[in-house]
Amino acid sequence: MLIEINENNIDERLIEQVVNELKKGSLIIFPTDSVYAIGCDLFNKKALEELARFKDVKLKKANFSIICHDLSNLSKYVRSIDRSTYKLLNKSLPGPFTFILNATNEVPKLFGSNKSEIGIRIPDNKILRLLVERLENPIATTSLHNDEDEIQEYFTDPYSIYEKYDSQVKIIIDGGKGKLDASTIVDCTTSSPEIIRQGNGIVDI
Repeated sequence: MLIEINENNIDERLIEQVVNELKKGSLIIFPTDSVYAIGCDLFNKKALEELARFKDVKLKKANFSIICHDLSNLSKYVRSIDRSTYKLLNKSLPGPFTFILNATNEVPKLFGSNKSEIGIRIPDNKILRLLVERLENPIATTSLHNDEDEIQEYFTDPYSIYEKYDSQVKIIIDGGKGKLDASTIVDCTTSSPEIIRQGNGIVDI
């Protein structure tokens, strides 16, 4: 199902419809402030397993990031961070970044793994942030890639995404044309943050 949502005039009824599907354990594809991505309710184990199958990996081996509404509940998923790291996050987010941080014990329980790190995203996209806010917990996510783990031009077009993935997900949100560059990944698990993938976001570290 393709649902068109205008980021500048969001229909709350459509947001409620998508949130209800997330709560049921459905996979959805949605716009971000970089490339289109796929995700599910972080606290629905069956949905997480389905997301892993979509990526053709075992859940315990999957490297999913989580999308948060803001930094307020970060301590549930991320170990204590120093002042400079918090300032970096606060300055950069919302924005097209994935920050790799040391995970709390909650994260391995969710993924059935021994994950010691987790990627945190707060995209600058009103549709997505409102979804997470209404869901009241994060969305587990991964960017759309082809089998060679490359982002292709058609991933920027919601209708092309719909044609390819309609049978595999419950809802595809048309939030307008996406970008071709993924988020910039910043590793903050040590005392000196390091850019490990330069993407759509420019960060001063």
